[in-house]
Amino acid sequence: MVGQNGGLSGTTSVTVTLTDVNDNPPRFPRRSYQYNVPESLPVASVVARIKAADADIGPNAEMEYRIVDGDGLGVFKISVDKDTQEGIITIQKDLDFEAKTSYTLRIEAANKDTDARFQSLGPFSDTTTVKIIVEDIDEPPVFSSPLYPMEVSEATQVGNIIGTVAAHDPDAANSPVRYSIDRNTDLERYFNIDANSGVITTAKSLDRETNAVHNITVLAMESQNPSQVGRGFVAITILDINDNAPEFATDYETTVCENAQPGQVIQKISAVDKDEPSNGHQFYFSLTTDAANNHNFSLQDNKDNTASILTRRTGFRRQEQSVFYLPVFIVDSGSPSLSSTNTLTIRVCDCDADGVAQTCNAEAYVLPAGLSTGALIAILACILTLLVLILLIVTLRRRKKEPLIFDEERDIRENIVRYDDEGGGEEDTEAFDMAALRNLHVVRDTKTRRDVTPEIQFLSRPAFKSVPDNVIFREFIWERLKEADVDPCAPPYDSLQTYAFEGNGSVAESLSSLESISSSSEQNYDYLSDWGPRFKRLADMYGTGQEGLYS
Repeated sequence: MVGQNGGLSGTTSVTVTLTDVNDNPPRFPRRSYQYNVPESLPVASVVARIKAADADIGPNAEMEYRIVDGDGLGVFKISVDKDTQEGIITIQKDLDFEAKTSYTLRIEAANKDTDARFQSLGPFSDTTTVKIIVEDIDEPPVFSSPLYPMEVSEATQVGNIIGTVAAHDPDAANSPVRYSIDRNTDLERYFNIDANSGVITTAKSLDRETNAVHNITVLAMESQNPSQVGRGFVAITILDINDNAPEFATDYETTVCENAQPGQVIQKISAVDKDEPSNGHQFYFSLTTDAANNHNFSLQDNKDNTASILTRRTGFRRQEQSVFYLPVFIVDSGSPSLSSTNTLTIRVCDCDADGVAQTCNAEAYVLPAGLSTGALIAILACILTLLVLILLIVTLRRRKKEPLIFDEERDIRENIVRYDDEGGGEEDTEAFDMAALRNLHVVRDTKTRRDVTPEIQFLSRPAFKSVPDNVIFREFIWERLKEADVDPCAPPYDSLQTYAFEGNGSVAESLSSLESISSSSEQNYDYLSDWGPRFKRLADMYGTGQEGLYS
């Protein structure tokens, strides 16, 4: 029904996706590249990155790079960065500006996978030229050898030449080199080196037994640029000479039994020597001339760097001699040979049936013969007496140093006697006048006290005026003064003493309530009987009536 009335139609969208094919060859954007690198660049460092352009994508744009020509085939290599498809040029060998200043490389880039349908479009690869220029760097001096082995005899004289080291400046300037020894590797300063020639000499006497090999570091620095320092290593071996005499291998503790028989071996000895001859050690043992004809012991050389000590008589007695000293003469096989005399100490011991030493103490035999029991007791008594005297002297000296007039519990820094006298409070400033004690002839005038009512003041005024004499106080103070003068415990310095003395025969009579029961006081204490059994005794003492008291 196309074109007719009532005809129906529909629409849709169609998406056509084009897949990539490898129909575009790689092309370098430039025909040549140039890079400058310093000669000090370490091996495996990246020199340059180059990339060929390819309009394809994905696997069709994957590249392969290779060096096809140039004079740096063995110095450089190129690899592919999988992520960016770049060609990475790295160093395989050290660069040396003085040997070669530049390298020219011809590099090819090609697709990894090609499509045969598009081979007619041309080669799917491209080439470019990469020029690498080596820059000169001021390098430190270089030694002709990484290690200089040297040998010297330990008998060499101070100042003798051991060997020579050599270093040069690898730069084109060829700056002169000066030498020195790193003293951290030669703390004892056994060696010296000539700064200009590099000749090493001895500065001290050498001893192979102390240090057989000296490893020192020689520094070479440029004269024009001292910051450029090269290091060379020297191993100096000290050759041995026979300069040490042989000696006992250890400190022997030799014993001989009292019941020993002639020809019995009591000790096997050996020797050591600090020297190390090339043919090994050979020692010869014998007794010294003075001990060769002794009747107690003999020596037998075993010809294997050992010797045996034998007895020459039957039986030994500790009472007669408990210790023997046997001098042994030892000679080495060096050239010239050296010898020494070593003394072997032999103790006489009491042994069991198997020949095992039980006791080697000779004092048990010596003490009874020299000192009796009474003499030992007397010596001990004298020692004890001396100790007692020493303790007595020390005790007396300590007592002399102690103060005589002070008790240990008393604080000698303070000698003020305090009395807890309670006055009239803060308003009572005239209750006690010290002037009367300073001058006994002064009669104190009665002053008005602000803490007393006017009626009491009026009644008390005549009482003070009626007794002008202060003889009682004067006599009291003189008596206390005399007591202080003759008191051996009084302090040897001025002190303030306060006495709470009120005098005798007060005109105001006694103010104590203890006498109120016999006086005509109007004070009534009958209320004490109302306070309960605890105040019964006070009620009995001060109450006036018996009817109010407890029975």
